[in-house]
Amino acid sequence: MIRILFQGDSITDAGRDRKNPESLGAGYPKFVAGAMNFEEPGAYEFINRGIGGNRIVDVYARIKADIINLKPDVMSLMIGVNDVWHEFGNQNGVDAEKFERIYDMLISEIKEALPDLKIMILSPYVAHGTSTDAIGYDEFRAEVVKRIDAAKHIADKYDLPFINMQARFDDAAARGPISCFTQDGVHPVAGGVELIKRAWLETYKKCMK
Repeated sequence: MIRILFQGDSITDAGRDRKNPESLGAGYPKFVAGAMNFEEPGAYEFINRGIGGNRIVDVYARIKADIINLKPDVMSLMIGVNDVWHEFGNQNGVDAEKFERIYDMLISEIKEALPDLKIMILSPYVAHGTSTDAIGYDEFRAEVVKRIDAAKHIADKYDLPFINMQARFDDAAARGPISCFTQDGVHPVAGGVELIKRAWLETYKKCMK
């Protein structure tokens, strides 16, 4: 059985029940698991350890308990938007240089502990929405792009599959109302969850199987 770990912030967390280690929440991990269990029943075990509000430093702080000790075969990681958002909200963000440095440490230490682990990197993203427009969308996006670039640098350094979710949300916005994908500009609604799920599955089937 292949153990798959979803790691990240609230987009991954998606309201999972913290008291139930098998809870996948209501976001893309649940729907990825549904699709894969439908295609290959019993072939996978799914674990969600996303935590709402997390920044890269928070994921790094729980590297042992929520990544290494779980010994996954496959891990996906989407992180970065809170490193920007928390700076706008309460000056507790993580600047782009430190973000990349901690991201590098995280992946390096995971690969040292679990050399056979396959890792997928999903970029953060931002779109127009009630929260992002209120903060100042252009400035918010400019900072998110710095974290996207950093995540891409890490993926390239360690030869990991990279999913540019910003490009996918931009494409979605060009096709119709962005409110079908996210309302606040960060958290996905049904269309956005489907968008992430499809990107995840496409990359897994292409790069990880």
